[in-house]
Formats: sequence, structure tokens, C-alpha cells
Amino acid sequence: DMTDLDDEVLFEIISTSKKCMKILTSKFQCQGFNFGLNMGKAAGAGIDDHLHFHVVPRWSGDSNFMPVIGHTKIIMENLFDTYDKLKPSFDLLK
Repeated sequence: DMTDLDDEVLFEIISTSKKCMKILTSKFQCQGFNFGLNMGKAAGAGIDDHLHFHVVPRWSGDSNFMPVIGHTKIIMENLFDTYDKLKPSFDLLK
């Protein structure tokens, strides 16, 4: 439960999320983000006693409706290519 986390842990989560957003913006020119978490079963969290945050890059006019209406997902780039672009920047966070 996020409300049980101490301020130091919360700061680390927000700080790391901020770094992720900066990396994604520099590599993919993101224009915005959806950022958040599902906390608790009623909110759609799939694993009890577990927290993870979502950092979802967004662009003006992106295909947000596709998974809902078209029952499909658009992949504009091979996942391995995306990994290769992002990994060096994330390695620097360690």
C-alpha cells in the first residue's frame, strides 16, 4: 500500500520515475506521459502486497483508442530495437 511507504521511499520512486521520463523524452521525443499505479485488487492490481508504477509515453494524436475499439495494439518498432536504444541510458542510473 503506497500509504504505508515512508517519505524516503516515495521520493526515490518519484525521482526514478522522473529520470525514466527524461530518458524516454530524449530518446523518443515524448510529448506527455500517463503515470500512476493500480493499488489494490479493486483498482486492478494483479498481485497482492506489490506496488509498481506505470510510466507510459504519449504523443499528440497517438493511437490511444486502438486497444479499446480495434482490439489491437500498434507496434511501431521492434522491441529489441527499443531495448537497445534505452538500455545504455538506464545503465547510467545504477
